[in-house]
Amino acid sequence: MPEIQISDGDFLRLREFFYRKTGILFEPSKRYFVDKRLIERIRATDCEDFRSYFTMLRFQASGQELQTLVNAMTVNETYFFREEYQFACLVNSMLPEILAHRTDRDPIRIWSIPSSSGEEPYGIAIYLLEHWKTLSEWDVEIVSSDIDTDILARAREGLYQARAVQHLPAPLLSKYFTRKGDGYRISETLREVVDFTRVNLAEPAAVRMYRNFDVIFCRNLLIYFDDLSRKQAAESLYDVLRPGGFLCLGHSESMSRMSLLFRVRRFPEAIVYQKPWGAR
Repeated sequence: MPEIQISDGDFLRLREFFYRKTGILFEPSKRYFVDKRLIERIRATDCEDFRSYFTMLRFQASGQELQTLVNAMTVNETYFFREEYQFACLVNSMLPEILAHRTDRDPIRIWSIPSSSGEEPYGIAIYLLEHWKTLSEWDVEIVSSDIDTDILARAREGLYQARAVQHLPAPLLSKYFTRKGDGYRISETLREVVDFTRVNLAEPAAVRMYRNFDVIFCRNLLIYFDDLSRKQAAESLYDVLRPGGFLCLGHSESMSRMSLLFRVRRFPEAIVYQKPWGAR
């Protein structure tokens, strides 16, 4: 097979197209990664070169290849109890404030986006079971979403290597997991707790299908967006929250450059962002 070359112009065309479809902007420093994955997809689809592949990518009616490319290009690196202090903030500060204002018995709704391979939403469920004494008095719904359909399938399967569970205390590992080959599988009960769905945060119409969440964990996703995409994503997340609901970002992320809609809350455990009470 002849060698496939990705020119500077090819990279820029793919970058612009991918940005419009996903909100993710590839920096020049990601060029090697992008070229490598792109060449793999060109060969896998039996296209002769970038031009023929890019034509197919844009005009394929099913959109299947675009989804496959998205799956190949997105990074899914995480582990259980990452930035655990935010889970402590959820139990000790955010949920008590939410319940103090609650006038109905609607379920507490938590959204984890991106889901990656499920470590975050399953970790939230474990933390609530272990540390939230009020859990038995409330129904809790945990929804976890991602743009990558392959990673969602892995999340539903609930299989993990030792690295993913290395920060879990041994009693929790034995309580909620069973050995499976050289790794671990999370319990069926927990697999049934989380509802995994596909959503593209860069598609406002798709995000509008999600409503009335009390807490959103959107950690280390918006770092891949540019300023405009971050602003649009922040506004979408704001609309998804109930009044008084909270948004948790990654430790290196700040809402200050994205949106002024949120109120900054400095709890003992963490800094989070709140949709003001009384907001629509």
